[in-house]
Amino acid sequence: MSKQVKAGIVGGAGYTAGELVRLLLHHPYAEIGTVVSSTQAGQPIYTVHEDLLGDTDLTFASELAGDEDVIFLCLGHGHSREWLLKANLPTSTKVIDLSNDFRLGADRDVAGRHFVYGLPEANREQIRTADSIANPGCFASAIQLALLPLAAAGQLRDAVHVSAITGSTGAGRGLVETTGYTWRTGNISTYKTFTHQHLGEIGETLVDLQPAFNQPIRFIPYRGNFTRGIFASVYTTCELLIPEVQKLYSDYYSEAPFTIVSNKEIHLKQVVNTNKCLVHVAKHDDQVLITTALDNLLKGASGQAIQNMNLLFGFEETVGLGIKASFF
Repeated sequence: MSKQVKAGIVGGAGYTAGELVRLLLHHPYAEIGTVVSSTQAGQPIYTVHEDLLGDTDLTFASELAGDEDVIFLCLGHGHSREWLLKANLPTSTKVIDLSNDFRLGADRDVAGRHFVYGLPEANREQIRTADSIANPGCFASAIQLALLPLAAAGQLRDAVHVSAITGSTGAGRGLVETTGYTWRTGNISTYKTFTHQHLGEIGETLVDLQPAFNQPIRFIPYRGNFTRGIFASVYTTCELLIPEVQKLYSDYYSEAPFTIVSNKEIHLKQVVNTNKCLVHVAKHDDQVLITTALDNLLKGASGQAIQNMNLLFGFEETVGLGIKASFF
């Protein structure tokens, strides 16, 4: 039997923390030590994460116990670095950060730690030996998984065009007008067009795989009128014939347990509540069209964080993540 890993969560009141608790409660080789929340200390976790009523009697803590093997940082963007600089953690404690504080190469060295970018389909072996992981962004995961095989084969030679839609949970738990029911229902809108914060990490990963890549990634994000999931459509010029493209993708993801290349067109209900990313490729004239679908809170956040934890501690990559899509 594998060693039991004790996990701590900081920033425990948010959506990603709630998903981590749900996954860790059913992970055979992990136990939850403390779930820290500066606003909810002393309250039962199920009072905030109501889906956990009956699953756990844990309460929110004001600080970590100090004996954690791994700490998940679920703090708002910009706060993880500040927390880590003050924490004085033992070097043996692993850190998995779900914010964007350490995703870019220039930001990955802090407090004696080096953060490895935690996209297993690109960096699996580096993740296995890391002390700290920068979990990718949700849109970044969907878009990179659409493009990794092309970049690895040196086939990105023109501008990349992306349109992708996300559910309301992608904006976090804090209520603003554009996440409210009245605004979101029956509505759709763009935001951060061509300027989304995930473009930086996407570009760095693609250049790592294809150093000569210097074309723009033109990304239009959409707010969807649903709660969970991302569906991305990505297209660019490609000289390969469709059988060659399909083989390129099948070969690249042949050992990726959660990234599945589909022969049929895909849709969002196939992936919601799972750690899967489905990928479909097609050719239209000289354009290759790649569509991807994933759950923004799981493969786009907490599920991928557990996947990274499994790699860090030498567990089977899929442990604790065998969850079924909410199809009906």
